[in-house]
Amino acid sequence: MTRKFLIAPSLLGADMLNIAGSVDSLEGNYDWLHLDIMDGHFVRNLSFGPEFARALRKRYPDAFIDAHLMIDSLSVILPLFIEAGASLITIHAETEPHLLHASLSMIKSAGLKAGVALCPPTPAANVKNVLELADLVLVMSVTPGFGGQKFIESSLEKVRELVSLRAVHKHNYVIEIDGGINGGNIARAVKAGCDVIVMGSAVFAQEKPGRWLADIKEAVEKS
Repeated sequence: MTRKFLIAPSLLGADMLNIAGSVDSLEGNYDWLHLDIMDGHFVRNLSFGPEFARALRKRYPDAFIDAHLMIDSLSVILPLFIEAGASLITIHAETEPHLLHASLSMIKSAGLKAGVALCPPTPAANVKNVLELADLVLVMSVTPGFGGQKFIESSLEKVRELVSLRAVHKHNYVIEIDGGINGGNIARAVKAGCDVIVMGSAVFAQEKPGRWLADIKEAVEKS
């Protein structure tokens, strides 16, 4: 039996001198565009800011822009991304956990989808009290900060736990996975229950990324 899933190429793996060219090389064979937003504090790397999200929205007005905020200062940065044109904003359970409910509510009150992300050491139990608010739960399958890392296999147990919690409590969130996903393990991630697959390096390292995405999605759906 086949099960549909979404693919969200991470622009962290794109050509930084020609990001539009990288997106165009996908030939439309993607569902979402994933932005890894890093502030140099929450993770030891810097990436895109709200103006990049705004420019991406202008260039691709119909794209579903999936912004993953790996940042410390939510009170400063979150409103900027809400205004920048993101379709969905995911914040980390580890950032200001006492304000997690309020931050998710702020995103949803702006008419956007809201997600909550879990670093590899963070158990799913840490977000049980906000799952009714979440449209998405992101399971990080590498230590956040840099692309091209090795997939952490135990992440799939957390995915299965989130699948079970969703069923038991009748929640509506989708489950996204990000980190180390490639052609060799994407099928396992989907079978474990992932609805959205983030891939960066694995996609943009291909000679023809769009064709590769189309082939890999067809193969996994049939597996």
